[in-house]
This record gives sequence, C-alpha cells and structure tokens, in this order.
Amino acid sequence: MSLISALGLDIGSKRIGVAGCDGLGLLATGLTTIQRSYFVKDLEQLRSLVVERQATILVVGLPYLANGEIGSQAKQIQKLAQRFSKALNLPIEYVDERLTSYEAEELIKAERGFPSRNKSLIDRKAAAIILQQWLNMRKKVAKT
Repeated sequence: MSLISALGLDIGSKRIGVAGCDGLGLLATGLTTIQRSYFVKDLEQLRSLVVERQATILVVGLPYLANGEIGSQAKQIQKLAQRFSKALNLPIEYVDERLTSYEAEELIKAERGFPSRNKSLIDRKAAAIILQQWLNMRKKVAKT
C-alpha cells in the first residue's frame, strides 16, 4: 500500500473547511477552518498546511445539482480550486459534496447529543467527509 497525503477542502463563500488523512489513506480527520478573506491570504494559509502535511493532492467537494450537473456555485468553486491547484502546483480531484454539511451536522449531533451552531466545526467535519469519500473510492479502485 502506497503512502498518501491528501488535503480535503470544503470551499464555501465565508470559510474553507480543511481535512487531512493518515499516511496510509485510511482515515480522514478535520484539521482546521480557514476564514476566507482574499485569495493571497487564503492561499498562504493553505500553503502552510500543504507544507506541514507534505500534501501531494487536493480533494475538493463540488456541490452538484440534484440532476448531477454542475451549477454556478460548483463552477465558482472549481475556478477557485484550480487557482489554488496552480499556485500550489498540486493536482486536484473533485468529489460530489451534496449533503456533506448536513451529514457533518448529524455526526456532530450524534457525538455531542445536541446540534452545533459552530459553522467552522461543521465545515471541518464536511471536509473530512469529502476526503473520506475520496479515500474510500481509491480503496475500491485498488481492489478491482
């Protein structure tokens, strides 16, 4: 099994939830939430995480429409993700992130026994779900 270091990103208009995985690519964990300000500042925060975790790929959640197509919100996220990818010189892969924020809120509720109003925590957890979906897809492909 090869080692992997991926960063999962849940990109929103106000925050970017960031997740990382263990070296074997088995488990994704929420790392931090970047409060978005302007591209260069957001990029620098991402860059320090890439360096610290020796990331080799970015995995970005895309909010597909119910019919499976890419809408305007997803196109904006793709545009920003591609700018990050180019600036960081890292490849990028996309994962369908529909319902990940809802799933994150449900997980937090199950862990704590009550819902969270902490949007940063929800974004981090959503990024971990996005990254975990990608890791699980990689495992399935490796088995076939």
